[in-house]
Amino acid sequence: MFLPIENLLKKNIIEAIQKLYETSINDQQIQLQKTKTEFKGDYTLVVFPLLRISKKSPDITAAEIGNFLKNQMSEIESFEIIKGFLNFSLTEKFWLETLQNISQIENYGKLSQENPKHIAVEFSSPNTNKPLHLGHIRNNLLGWSVAEILKTAGFQVTKVNLINDRGIHICKSMLAWEKWGNNETPELTGMKGDHLIGKYYVKFDAAYKNEISRFESQGLTKQEAENQAGIILEAREMLKKWENQDPHTRETWEKMNCWVYKGFEETYKKLGIDFDRIYYESEMYLKGKEIILESLGKANIRRNTDNSVSIDLTADGLDEKILLRSDGTCVYITQDIGTAIERYNELNFDKLIYVVGNEQDYHFQVLFLILKKLNFQWANQLFHLSYGMVELPEGKMKSREGTVVDADDLIEKMIETACEKTQESGKLSDISEEEKQEIYRIIGLGALKYFILKIEPKKNILFNPRESIDFNGNTGTFIQYTYVRIKSIFRKITEQNVSVKPNFSLSISISQKEKDLVKLLYEFPAKISEAAENYSPSIIANYVYDLSREYNQFYNDHSVLNEKNKELQAFRVMLSRQTANTLSLGLRLLGIETLEKM
Repeated sequence: MFLPIENLLKKNIIEAIQKLYETSINDQQIQLQKTKTEFKGDYTLVVFPLLRISKKSPDITAAEIGNFLKNQMSEIESFEIIKGFLNFSLTEKFWLETLQNISQIENYGKLSQENPKHIAVEFSSPNTNKPLHLGHIRNNLLGWSVAEILKTAGFQVTKVNLINDRGIHICKSMLAWEKWGNNETPELTGMKGDHLIGKYYVKFDAAYKNEISRFESQGLTKQEAENQAGIILEAREMLKKWENQDPHTRETWEKMNCWVYKGFEETYKKLGIDFDRIYYESEMYLKGKEIILESLGKANIRRNTDNSVSIDLTADGLDEKILLRSDGTCVYITQDIGTAIERYNELNFDKLIYVVGNEQDYHFQVLFLILKKLNFQWANQLFHLSYGMVELPEGKMKSREGTVVDADDLIEKMIETACEKTQESGKLSDISEEEKQEIYRIIGLGALKYFILKIEPKKNILFNPRESIDFNGNTGTFIQYTYVRIKSIFRKITEQNVSVKPNFSLSISISQKEKDLVKLLYEFPAKISEAAENYSPSIIANYVYDLSREYNQFYNDHSVLNEKNKELQAFRVMLSRQTANTLSLGLRLLGIETLEKM
């Protein structure tokens, strides 16, 4: 690939400092950035850090460096000095050559690394006591997109799912089904398996709350009522039976989990989510228990008078954490310890990214610290990609109270909304009903994915389905429509047998809009690198929106096929093709499909 202009500028700035001031510096000491839009120029050198070397004023230092570079580099057309900032403008020929160069690169934007690190990305991690909901959608879309961006940035990536298929929460659904289910099955009810099990999780919570309320009315404290309620005691007893391999409990557990797995698979398929490796907590938790029991008496791990096992982290500014309950059963942190160990032994990762909501920030702080105290050196390679919550206009969702938005229902709602909005716009009048349904699906899911991923991960999201589908706003629909607009140009070239030159002369003159579009295309690999470094698909999402907006402004001001100057027409066709290719890859990194018509 051609040498990035930033690297070339830095190389020549280093040479300028050496020759002008007889001092050696490295590129880390050079502050080079894109010129702000309110100023003339393409790149800006911040001069102030160099004054200790030049021993001269900002303007004189900037002028000396600017003149040196102007004489050295044919790519520089002019420079301007504004209060200690040196702004370079690159030649029109440079940007024309840039378009020619990037258009010849297959999979432009994709990066390679000499010795790629192996990064495991764990996401999804659903519980088998309820269906996937809107919160899970953000998790899945974020985790999948981060993994794809890392792959495109040249890393070796393994997409991992840990299914939480055991524990007290699973026993709650199982117990409620055994009490009130009358042997209901997905086949008998026509419900997806995960929805059926979720119904009984809600039933358990309602019954539990009734018991707590009754005990409180008899004078017990809330905590006493929560601990003495008969239904929770039954659930805890069921968990002990499960851990002791009770045949009936295990049989019920396997049957109900199978219903849920099938439901999950359907939802993953709708969302376009896949994994390289799936782990199950039921296969992992004993490893954590074994490690903790082996570590008794070490790293402040001790057995308490009630027979529970805990670790004292107060010296590290945290609290005392229970690792095994008094009845010997595992807690979440214990099974996560075992899972991390097993995963490192199997994958030998250089980094493991946990994609989990910010309500679990403390959990991962504790987990990573415990693993370090247990002397696992790779604990420093663990990272929690913490993200904000997804809320609806009416407030926060609660699984136990049944106030969540199920993923399947939301997907259907998005497709319906896409249908309504598209019909309102008067598009798609000349295609079959089957084609329309597929287009509605792609628009609806594209809108959902873009709305979720355009927000920086750490921020909360207020989700409104109707706002996410707009042919003119900052939406996935607008970007998909821009791609369709460009593809229509190439359909017309074929249909009308338009003769277009394969290349263009470097002596043509182009407008500022055209130059701005080339500059944006040039930035694509850097955006992928930035998104990979920050684990943030929002960088790609906002980039493809900016590119779409820039292309539409170009399209409104310039003719492509009707341009009489054949050299300029060839340039605009190449510019359009490269924009379409870049949008296609950018959208793919977000899991969004493109369309030929809409």
